[in-house]
Amino acid sequence: MPNSLSAKKRLRQDSKRRLRNRGIKSALRTQLSKVYAAIEAGDAETTESQFRVATKKLDKAAAGRVIHPNAAARLKSRLSKKIKAAKAAS
Repeated sequence: MPNSLSAKKRLRQDSKRRLRNRGIKSALRTQLSKVYAAIEAGDAETTESQFRVATKKLDKAAAGRVIHPNAAARLKSRLSKKIKAAKAAS
């Protein structure tokens, strides 16, 4: 346990941030699952709308450094690649 006042404050801040980051990551994973499900279903309109929402969430998470910006860019690239492949196949 922390002894100094500054260490106690840091512990409080870290726990708040950890909860916030967990929520952001969880919402992000849920949104990515929705995009993958839409791709599997072959619904182009739903896929596009879900992809836009996922892109926004990825960018916000990267801006807040919840995930690394390169990881967000990589995920967006892979998603768009899968969407293009699904469109070409159908």
